[in-house]
Amino acid sequence: MRVVTGDVRTYSIEGMDCSSCALTIENHLKGQDAVKSVKVNFSTGRMTIEHDNSVEDILKEVSKTGYKAELVTSRRPGEAKRDRSGMNALVLSGVLLFIGFIGSYSEVTAALSPILYALAIVVSGYKPAKSAFFAVKSRSLDMNVLMTAAVIGAAAIGEWLEGATVVWLFALGNVLQSRSIEKTRNSIRSLIDLAPPEAWVKQGQELLRKPVEEVSAHDVIVVKPGDRIPLDGEVISGESSVNQAPITGESLPVDKQAGDVVYAGTINEHGSLEVKVTKLVQDTTISKIIHLVEEAQEQKAPTEAFVDKFARVYTPIVFLFALVVMVIPPLVGFGTWSGWFYKGLELLVVACPCALVISTPVAIVSAIGNAARNGVLIKGGAFLEIAGKVSAIAFDKTGTLTEGKPKVAHIIPYGTTEVELLSIAKTLEEYSTHPIAKAVVDYANGKGVQAKEAGSYKNIVGKGVSAMIDSQEYFAGNLKLFLDLNTNLEGANERISSLQQEGHTIVIIGTRLQLIGILAVADTVRHTSVKALSSLRSVGVNQVVLLTGDNEGTAKKVAAETGVNRYFAELLPEDKVSVVQQLQGEGHVVAMAGDGINDAPALATANLGIAMGGAGTDTAMETADIVLMADNLEKLPHTVKLSRKAMRIIKQNIWFSLIVKAAALILIFPEVLTLWIAVISDTGAALIVILNSMRLLRVRS
Repeated sequence: MRVVTGDVRTYSIEGMDCSSCALTIENHLKGQDAVKSVKVNFSTGRMTIEHDNSVEDILKEVSKTGYKAELVTSRRPGEAKRDRSGMNALVLSGVLLFIGFIGSYSEVTAALSPILYALAIVVSGYKPAKSAFFAVKSRSLDMNVLMTAAVIGAAAIGEWLEGATVVWLFALGNVLQSRSIEKTRNSIRSLIDLAPPEAWVKQGQELLRKPVEEVSAHDVIVVKPGDRIPLDGEVISGESSVNQAPITGESLPVDKQAGDVVYAGTINEHGSLEVKVTKLVQDTTISKIIHLVEEAQEQKAPTEAFVDKFARVYTPIVFLFALVVMVIPPLVGFGTWSGWFYKGLELLVVACPCALVISTPVAIVSAIGNAARNGVLIKGGAFLEIAGKVSAIAFDKTGTLTEGKPKVAHIIPYGTTEVELLSIAKTLEEYSTHPIAKAVVDYANGKGVQAKEAGSYKNIVGKGVSAMIDSQEYFAGNLKLFLDLNTNLEGANERISSLQQEGHTIVIIGTRLQLIGILAVADTVRHTSVKALSSLRSVGVNQVVLLTGDNEGTAKKVAAETGVNRYFAELLPEDKVSVVQQLQGEGHVVAMAGDGINDAPALATANLGIAMGGAGTDTAMETADIVLMADNLEKLPHTVKLSRKAMRIIKQNIWFSLIVKAAALILIFPEVLTLWIAVISDTGAALIVILNSMRLLRVRS
């Protein structure tokens, strides 16, 4: 089987348990003429490669380095077949080691023990030795090189039991680490398995069961009660409640009827639904989530990048130090060759920075996987780190803290009729996308009011709109707009002030010279916002700030209802940027939460941009640093708590790894440390770090 020249493919790699393993594979494949580019990521166990030879050739080359590759052919991989060869080799070498150890106590069988130890070394050490050969060839000092050198050295000085024990413990550590790391790498498998592989497609009066890959856009599928919805679509018939928690993290089912959007992977609670498919299987919301999570898990966080740099310096330094220890002291007559050679071997083992290198990526992969399962997309380790340091969160008001569906509460005409006022207001506002403009138009439509003929529409940023109606320029907007126009508002100021103090948003309608009327609009605070803001303070976010373009009275009312620390009212888009910068100037790490579109400048200025309602907005999913898939803030406290716990665990891992290494280095020279204890300290520390990181998979919201 040949692939197209320059085709980019993704492969999963089995057996990698440190980033130096990934570097070995990368360097080996870069030496192949048919390979144009290659990137191997240890965190996800994935390799992205552009090559123009066959898939079989790539699989063969990867196997040469001691690892197993498999082509990723779809978003729905089957359960990976577990490679038993490593476990079989571990068991066989363990039996040989045990028999040799028991036999060493008998004079009859003592001579056979070294042979059994040598066989144990060959059985358990073949695979790491093979990987070590290719690591050296590709100029990489990985753990396989160091461990193989230590075992060969132990055998060379006649320490057969020590060498066999070292290689067996190393193999045991590898098996345990690989199993544990695979669990974190599969942290999004539950997402992959959410959407069913087949759908009931309606063709005429018949229902045909088809693989989702064969379902086309605009096909009609039937979703029975209790079934998972297989593809994104629009309900055309039926009513039901749909559990969207797998995608959005929402705790309560959402009622669905004709015209509503449904997502693949969500659960139809009751009632049959007919759904018109709007997205193919590869374009569904859940497919995008999986793709973005995989990308996020492959991005290195600043801490991870620093640790990698440290490890690249640490390993060769300790390796060279080991060679110096082996040669210099006995050369100058200080101690024996065998004694210093043994200490050098111990240093080779201690030179493996496995636990340190693993400390960050496994924690990040676990945290991002946990967040995704709870309806939160964290776009990379860097953003996870920032979220763990956030001390202030600024919220846009409309649609974020409030429902974003304001309604007209009062209509006050001046010198005209209510119908005429509504007709002019509808004419001015019907082309605006602002929620308040939509509320005015919806109210006018509900009253059966018709719009007038108009032209020359203009949007006045942060203030309102204007248009020419019957050769006269009319305006609709906030008080600031009409103060700028110097319109005579005498007689209305007191009423405007009173309505604003009651928390209404005021829409004034008039010309440059004359006030025609006032519409008072009110928005309601989301009950989830109040709960979320309270939870944010409990997880340590000190400053919760409200930003709004509305008047002081509205801002004050919403602030009182939500319990924010501070509020800023009557802000233009550029003013929101200034407030974010002010908070940063006060020493805060600032997150900005908004809809990802209207608040783009402030989201970009903040240390962390958080968009909500991502399940229905492709733009938000692509542009924000963190995306809350539900259209509310319910999962934001969980995100902050998870990020902070991730940062604590990363610090614990790093300090634990460094302390274990320092202790091992110190204990070498008083001859307290043995070669096999050095191996246990290395593989044991790595395993403890992995298990500690895996606690992030179980953090609940």
